[in-house]
Amino acid sequence: MGIQATFAELEYGAKKKKTRREKFLERMDGLIPWKELEDVIEPHYPKGSGRGRRPYPLSAMLRVHCVQLFYNLSDPGMEDMLYEVEPVRRFAGLTLDALPDETTILKFRHLLEKYGLGERLMASINDCLASRGLTLREGTVVDASIVEAPSSTKNRAGKRDPEMHQTRKGKQWYFGMKMHVGSDAQTGVAHSFTATPANESDVAHAHRLVHGEEKVVWGDAGYQGVEKRPENRGRDVEWRVAMRPGLRRRLAADGEEARREKNKASVRAKAEHPFFYVKRVFGYGKVRYRGLHKNGQRIALLLGFANLLIAERSLAA
Repeated sequence: MGIQATFAELEYGAKKKKTRREKFLERMDGLIPWKELEDVIEPHYPKGSGRGRRPYPLSAMLRVHCVQLFYNLSDPGMEDMLYEVEPVRRFAGLTLDALPDETTILKFRHLLEKYGLGERLMASINDCLASRGLTLREGTVVDASIVEAPSSTKNRAGKRDPEMHQTRKGKQWYFGMKMHVGSDAQTGVAHSFTATPANESDVAHAHRLVHGEEKVVWGDAGYQGVEKRPENRGRDVEWRVAMRPGLRRRLAADGEEARREKNKASVRAKAEHPFFYVKRVFGYGKVRYRGLHKNGQRIALLLGFANLLIAERSLAA
């Protein structure tokens, strides 16, 4: 195995072109605050007891987990990628003769889920962005997006996931969960997140998506009446919620109200940025696991990665 690893490394070093995967891994390697994330996980990570197999270094397992999220891989799929792709091994700091198997990869993921570390890792990333000058401004945009789940009952239990539910959007029915996100109105960086079944209304969770220091909150028509809800009474913010589509269509195109609605929409567009990265760049448009908690922890860390990519230009400047 050692000879194979040496040949693989020699071939990799001799090639002349960097692939898109290599460029993306280098990009994420430079953006992710590795030490801060390791500090969050380290108190919960198993220590070697002197008997049995020593655990892999935390830094290596964290990097393996990140790659798994970048490419939306299953545990066996992640193990295969480690064997097949030299740039991924280099990113993780591993060699062919010492690679974690799918069970080790699964146990690390379960560790993060058990202690709810996905949300804490997202918060740590946001703290790092704040320390580098990317502070939250005076406004928040609230929005929600559906993440679909398998509706089939052709599984071992013969049932759909009981924590996922059905909802209608327009004329289309969906089965799954919702990710509710609060984003900074100026940068688009997500600062708050909660996961619910897909049938729960957006407006019922708006209070969980504000950080308390904003002066204005924007939302689409799904947040109509948000200021009248008990949990939002007395909150010193201005709610700028879009009109219902039917009323919006009746406005004169060049009227003052139409201009106000257009301005609201231009700010609300910031909320789409985190969803774009989670669902399109990282491919998490459908849930991979059963239950809200597992999927929620994964989405929280993906939102942290999305924030790094959204903030990349500001950080470079």
